Formats: sequence, C-alpha cells, structure tokens
Amino acid sequence: MESTLRDLSERALAHALAHGAREAAVGLYRTRFIELKRREGKTETLQASTARGLSIALYVDGRYSSNATSYLVWSELERFLDETLAMTRKLAPDPYRALPDPARYGPTEGVELDLEDASYDRREMAWREQLVAEVEAAALAAGGERVISASADVTTQASESLQIHSNGFRGERRTTSFHLSASVTARDAEGRRPEDYAHAGARHAEGLPEPASVGREAAERALARIGSRKAESRRLPLVVENRAAGRLVSSLLEPLTGASLQQRRSCFADRVGAAIGSPLLTLHDDPLIPRALGSRLYDDEGLRAAPRDLLRDGVLVEYLIDDYYARKLGVPVTGGSTSNLILPAGRASLRELCAPLAEAILVTSFLGGNSNPATGDFSFGVSGFLIRGGERVAPVSEMNITGNHTELWKRLEAVGGDPYPWSSWQLPSLLFSDVQFSGQ
Repeated sequence: MESTLRDLSERALAHALAHGAREAAVGLYRTRFIELKRREGKTETLQASTARGLSIALYVDGRYSSNATSYLVWSELERFLDETLAMTRKLAPDPYRALPDPARYGPTEGVELDLEDASYDRREMAWREQLVAEVEAAALAAGGERVISASADVTTQASESLQIHSNGFRGERRTTSFHLSASVTARDAEGRRPEDYAHAGARHAEGLPEPASVGREAAERALARIGSRKAESRRLPLVVENRAAGRLVSSLLEPLTGASLQQRRSCFADRVGAAIGSPLLTLHDDPLIPRALGSRLYDDEGLRAAPRDLLRDGVLVEYLIDDYYARKLGVPVTGGSTSNLILPAGRASLRELCAPLAEAILVTSFLGGNSNPATGDFSFGVSGFLIRGGERVAPVSEMNITGNHTELWKRLEAVGGDPYPWSSWQLPSLLFSDVQFSGQ
C-alpha cells in the first residue's frame, strides 16, 4: 500500500479517537479489475476499473457503527468521520461490541503464502484476448452445429488492503487472481435451449488450465443437457458432483455460526463432541496453503490464522464463532469464517462412485431452494443425470431434493477422489444413500 494511503488511514484512526471514539478500526483497499468477454468472434464486453475505499468501525459511548466511503480526500473524509461519529452516538448501546483481544491478533509469522503474481502488470490486453479466443474456439469446435452460442470470459484482479486497529493490530495484504470461464447454449430438437458453463480460477496465471479445456468442458456439459426431463419422484441414492457440493456444505455450516447459536436458530446447538454425520465427514479449514484462493494470515477481525477442524470423522469439533458472538454467548472465540475448506478426498473418481449404483441421481447443479438452520430442513432445486447400472442414461431437471441435515450427513456413504480445484472450498464428489427426490 502506498505511503499516502497508509498515512490517510492512520490519520482517520487518530481523528476518530481524538473526537470521542473509545476504539476504532480502519480498513482501506484498492482493487484493479479487468474483464474481457468474447462472443461470436468479437469482443462483447471490455471493462477496466480501479476502486478505492475506506471503512471504519467506531466504538463510541458503548455504541457501535460500521461505515464506508470512497472519498479519500482528507477534507471530505474528515467531514465523513465527524458525521459518522455523531450518528453513532444516536444508536442504541451494545455492551458486547469491542475490538478483539490483541493477544489473538495476527498475522501468522514465518509463513509465505505467495498470493500475488508478480507478472500481473506485465500481462497485456493481447494476452487476455488470446485466452478468450482459445476458449471460444474450443467451445464451438466441441459443440459443432448443435451450439447456438458460446461466450468466453477472462477476469483478472489485483488487490491490496490495509487494516489497522486502535488497540494494536496492523495487517497488510496483496493478492492477485485470474479467472477463465465459458458459457455454451445448445440447440434442443424440441426448441429448448439447454446451457451450461465451465470455470477455472487461480492466484497465479500459471495456475490456470489450458484455455481450450475450459471451452470444451462447457460445450460438453451443455450438450449433455439436451433432452432433459423430470424423473419419477422417489427415494434414491444421491451423488453430488464436486463443483456442486459447496451448496450442501454451506447450508450445513449455517447452523454452526455464532449468530445462529445466539439467536436459537441452530439444529446443532450443544452438539460439540457429538456425531452429527458419517465417519467420512471431516471438514478441515486451512488458511495457510500457498497460492490457494482462500489463504490468509489473519481474518476480517485481525485474528491470527491457523488450521483447524470443524468436524472430524463425523464429530462436531467447534463452531464458527467470531469475537462479537463469543462475547454474547460467553464462549471462546473460534473464528467466524472459513478460508480453504477441505473435505478430505477418497480415491474414487466420479465415474467410480456411480459404478456400483443400480439407480441413482447425479446432481451437477443446484437451482435455488432453501435451508432452515433452526430445524435442519432443506429443499433444493436440482439438475443432473439419472444413473442406471452405474451409467448416465438421461439428463434430468426441474426436480427437488428434500430432507434434513441432521439425517442427510449420517447417510454420507462415499467420498470421491476429485476435490474441486478452482475454489477456496476444495470439496470432492459425495455419495449419499436414501434421499427423497421430487419430480414427476
């Protein structure tokens, strides 16, 4: 972070403390973003932007507010700070609001995460144009005459942030990211237009796959959706593809948050040390993986990052509790968010997971739905494929799965050896027994 912005953050913090704030935390960021989208052999979208902003959390007379502005000229920022200080004094008191204990602050020492690609600024627009051209060409070639349209997209981002707290925390981050995607719409004999996509992302450009592989995957997925129908309603084994597994895991984690526990909206309250899933269910959070998309040395509260297990062999190890809800609940802080969430992989490929199944449904995407953290009940729209004799026999869509998380995860029967590589949640494909599907 350049010295002028660093000085501005320090000045904002000092101003807040001098004008009545008991504590304060300032965050400042700058992001450079480029997106290039190609369709029908032409550039459809080209966006380049630089964004800067400052946020400040104020603790004034037992009251709390969080505020943000993009005006980074001191005369405007000073007025913004005075207004937010005055506003904060009008809020209701909250005795649980305070900055974290400085003893828990990061950053983690002696760890090099390598989250910034030094080549970012040397990447010319021609390089981006070549990437999307290769992606689009591969999608069109793989789809042939059955493809109505194909688009390719590359987004690149370089970000830097500074976080300072009045009780001692100082943290600075610099990251880059590169993402490639393709979207393909196919032609259905009955006039429908099935579509699908493929995506890849990495901190360093060299971590991206061959561009053509992204285009081919998008076309193959779209073509596989042709003729999609509802299947018969019944209970069947459920196979969830790796890139879709995050939808189920995210709704499993919601009842584990401090907010859900404090507001009595958790079906897993008072279950630490108890089995809430199959012995195959372990969720390991590791923020210290070099170059990974979720890696960090400290979290949004400044707390020192360290690996931990949320669940181990089906047993709940700890909740996701940030500093604020730890105070309200009267329990230790564990950290309120995840970084690189890992469900340890098995050895079977997705095809091998499906092979022994006489009949099942493979879910490749979730389409809306809801999950109630208080009861564990869920209902999700799904699409995917009907499996018979271990093989995909027909695409299915407009179906729902229903159930309860307190039961579903006990039915986890197998874990694939294919963790999804293009996300901070590195989850493999999952096989569950006896799940209710609603269709025809």
